[in-house]
Amino acid sequence: MENAIIIRYCEIHLKGKNRGFFEKLLKENIKKSLKDFEFTFTPMHSRYLIENFNESDYDLIIDKLHKIPGIHTYSRALVVESNIEKIFEAACVLCEGKVATFKVVTNRADKTFSPNSMETSMLLGARLLDKFGNNLTVDVKNPEFTVYVDIREDGKTFVYTELVHCISGMPVGSAGKGLLLVSGGIDSPVAGYMMAKRGMKIDCLHFHSYPYTGEAAKEKVIELTRKIGEYNGGINLWVISFTHIQEAIHQYCPEEFMITLMRRFMMRIAERLAKQQNDQAIITGESLGQVASQTIESITSSNSVVTMPVLRPLIAFDKIDIIDISRKIDTYETSILPYEDCCTVFLPKFPAIKPNLERVIKAESRLDVEGLIDEAFKNVEKYEL
Repeated sequence: MENAIIIRYCEIHLKGKNRGFFEKLLKENIKKSLKDFEFTFTPMHSRYLIENFNESDYDLIIDKLHKIPGIHTYSRALVVESNIEKIFEAACVLCEGKVATFKVVTNRADKTFSPNSMETSMLLGARLLDKFGNNLTVDVKNPEFTVYVDIREDGKTFVYTELVHCISGMPVGSAGKGLLLVSGGIDSPVAGYMMAKRGMKIDCLHFHSYPYTGEAAKEKVIELTRKIGEYNGGINLWVISFTHIQEAIHQYCPEEFMITLMRRFMMRIAERLAKQQNDQAIITGESLGQVASQTIESITSSNSVVTMPVLRPLIAFDKIDIIDISRKIDTYETSILPYEDCCTVFLPKFPAIKPNLERVIKAESRLDVEGLIDEAFKNVEKYEL
């Protein structure tokens, strides 16, 4: 009797003739994530099998699996010969100490195995009742746990009691590359997670406003990016100085357009960097109407300066929904650390909520836009996390 971890995917089933590409990519992502562990990895029909791992590594392996987009569920299983007595022994191990209602569900991929699936479930259920009758009761409609028996064609049977859900989605790398604008707040890490979950490989860009924002603010962003990278198979972060641009806007442009013009510069810089890194889209954590820079008029203004697609996975999310996800992916506590980001520098008392695009362009004409952007690219830091 051996231990194994059964890994399953979900949406990949829908990919038709391209399914092999997604299966191979998910396999590569799993093996890369678990590269520090010893184990045997075996692809099976619609699933993968991890065997011969060190028992002391189990919790660490499971933690990694929970952060790999494309994995739908996993089960810790006992592996035995496809023999009814061996299967019963494994079921007894899993039922030991339980006081609950249960049922047995059998999947018989090996059609030569006798008895059939229904008969196997009935036989095992009856024998488990005989052995644990004081503690177990059959409930086929709403059991507290289920004994799953998966009889395979190769003479092996997997017996398990749990289907543990992971993040599902698609394998990272299956949906191109995107550049995420990371501010240091709650929203942008969640946006990165959402796009990684859909299979997009993420790079990150942060705008730093030293000396108005300090090293602690940058370290906060580095830590947030590292956490996103756990769902992304590693990640690159670029930090670009934005101070001179903010000072120029503050000096030459109407105060009410401070945020609007900042966003337009950020989008231009992001598009230039994205093209350099072969990213195919810009990603932001914007949610419609959340703040002044996220009204439809403000979004239209910032969109107008780039030709690259701008993806906003949180556009219709309530703040509480975003916070819930940030807690789930362990970025919330870091995001709320009290270190200011560049968006708080020269913040106007009354920012334009519905900026008029013609007035914005007129105000922006007072600035050497390309010169300021060129200067920004003279001070770029890269972190490989």
